Amino acid sequence: MKRRSLLLATPALILAAPALAQAPAAMVDEVKKRGVLRSGLSTFVPWAMRDKNGGLIGFELDVARRLAEDWGVKHEPVPTAWDGIIPALLAGNFDAIIGGMTVTPQREASVDFTEAYSFTGVHFAANKKVAPGLTAMEGLNKPSITLAARRGTNAATVVQQMLPLATLRQFDDDAQALQEVLNGNAAAWFTSTPKPAFAVLDNPDTLYLPVAKPVVGQRDAMALRKGDTKSVAALNEWIAARKADGFLAERFSYWFEKRDWRALVQS
Repeated sequence: MKRRSLLLATPALILAAPALAQAPAAMVDEVKKRGVLRSGLSTFVPWAMRDKNGGLIGFELDVARRLAEDWGVKHEPVPTAWDGIIPALLAGNFDAIIGGMTVTPQREASVDFTEAYSFTGVHFAANKKVAPGLTAMEGLNKPSITLAARRGTNAATVVQQMLPLATLRQFDDDAQALQEVLNGNAAAWFTSTPKPAFAVLDNPDTLYLPVAKPVVGQRDAMALRKGDTKSVAALNEWIAARKADGFLAERFSYWFEKRDWRALVQS
């Protein structure tokens, strides 16, 4: 009798169970429905920066605007502090990070990445008086050495991993980190290419490049919330097409290999 009662109760229990939650809609579908692509970014020269009228220009702006155009929607950049940009993505403040984000294992634990659409590297510029005559990065790995980098960047991680004996000072933006080296308070500034080379060109009496090539290579990709395979596939298809037609290479060359744009930027 007890067995019969349990069997009879089973259908009722099943009917009373809550329905399974539906999977969230794909970002690409939401963007096309909304008519606006919201890209998260932070200001990094030459990825994204303010022009003389206060507008945003740079490589990532060109990439996101072209993506929005190809998807038939408007583009809305969402400037965000770099050290909080992944939490902001996960909170839904924008649709994707399109801001020169380097793929790292730590970040892959929180977000899904597309294929890389640009390749940069961590490089450094050194102060001629504070750290003269360097020919290798290892010369900075001393307790007496202070280094500067932007908080939350792959450059800061590289310094911590490869130069553990040095003291690392982290700043909210690259301008502050660079100024620390220009003032002689730090021996070198670590950041992504091509910024160290640009800084040396702007400050030839104070800075130099101890090594010609980046110390670590970087793959930069778009970041999305976890599990959105449809949107990752759509973005990978777009990246492949823009590589094939030369758009990404041309824009990268303009922003990273030349400085014709310099007169457009706020001083």
